[in-house]
Amino acid sequence: MQVIFVGAGPGDPELLTVKARRLLENCRVCIYAGSLVSPQVVALVADNAELYDSAAMTLEEMEQVFVDARRRELDVIRLHTGDPSIYGAIREQMNVLDKHGIAYTVVPGVSSFQAAAATLKCELTAPEIAQTIILGRTSGRTPLPPEQELAELARTRATLCLFLSVHKLEEVCAELAGFYGENCPAAVVYRASWPDEVAISATLATLAKQVMQAGIQRTAMIIVGPALARDIPVSRLYHRHFSHGYRAAREGS
Repeated sequence: MQVIFVGAGPGDPELLTVKARRLLENCRVCIYAGSLVSPQVVALVADNAELYDSAAMTLEEMEQVFVDARRRELDVIRLHTGDPSIYGAIREQMNVLDKHGIAYTVVPGVSSFQAAAATLKCELTAPEIAQTIILGRTSGRTPLPPEQELAELARTRATLCLFLSVHKLEEVCAELAGFYGENCPAAVVYRASWPDEVAISATLATLAKQVMQAGIQRTAMIIVGPALARDIPVSRLYHRHFSHGYRAAREGS
């Protein structure tokens, strides 16, 4: 018996990994993040499986499901939105499993920041502009270490992908504008890859107003950085004067 932490992806069931889909279709016990995982993904779970919505459960209640499943020699699928390793709260669950000597594995999933980038048709990195992507969030009920506050991250001028922060968007845009400039490209993608997905592309000066008018208050990804622009330097990767291990440089203008 084992517990398998499975990434449900951002919402579209076709963005599940092949392995994740196979596990869901054959599972007997599944604990899923009901407030976040797409109903279309949950619908893939076998009809005879036991389903538990973790939105209404405590850690101790999940522990009881794990222990009971081991008694019956049944594997448990622990279904998390996106990728389990990002804001998935899997560490404390693994500690519980370690306490009981229950084995576990992890199946990664597509994260919402990746799905949002796909929706925006953008590249999060750009030659000479941004070679770093920072996944973060603003402080709230879960505090941040001082060195990871938004202003500290903004000093890098890297591409910022902010989870769980759209409710503070006006404050976020105002703070980031001091580092990136008001005209820096910025976007919000609500429920990336879901049927009701909404994407808003703007600048730090205009984004908050547009998002407020759209009524978006949660379940959205914020992406900020100059890499979102189109008028950026061309990479050397495919430049005819640039050589690498698979292609020699070519002469001529």
